[in-house]
Amino acid sequence: MSGRLQKIDFDVVFSSPLLRARRTAELAGFPKPQLTSLLREVDYGEYEGMTTNALRESRPDWELYKDGSPGGEAPAQIYARAMEFINLASAAGGRVLAFSHGHFLRTVAVAWIRLDVTAASTLDLDVATLSLLRDDQRGRLLAMWNSPS
Repeated sequence: MSGRLQKIDFDVVFSSPLLRARRTAELAGFPKPQLTSLLREVDYGEYEGMTTNALRESRPDWELYKDGSPGGEAPAQIYARAMEFINLASAAGGRVLAFSHGHFLRTVAVAWIRLDVTAASTLDLDVATLSLLRDDQRGRLLAMWNSPS
């Protein structure tokens, strides 16, 4: 990953304050990203630490982006936070790099292209992959998604 990213000049690099995102930033060659809690992973509340399979044993129809998590974030709250990050990144100007977490980054992607938060469930996002959100004459685009690093 660091090889591809090192070829690009970023105006600002953001990271979730959580260790796994900060460590990924460091491994990618960005040891001192600007930390923002806007990029933290979704608050799963009572479901924290449970796997999706375990959750679906008790709630077969559960979907994070439709149902949220008891004691955690509701889908509208996740989406609002994604929009806050988009505004922060836009205000920074130029090329922005963000290190975050899967469920939240899927929300950022659908917020970027102005889809309903439930659309995030249709996006796969693997660990240590690259995605590119771009704004050009055609509008906001998912120019690259889930690309192996």
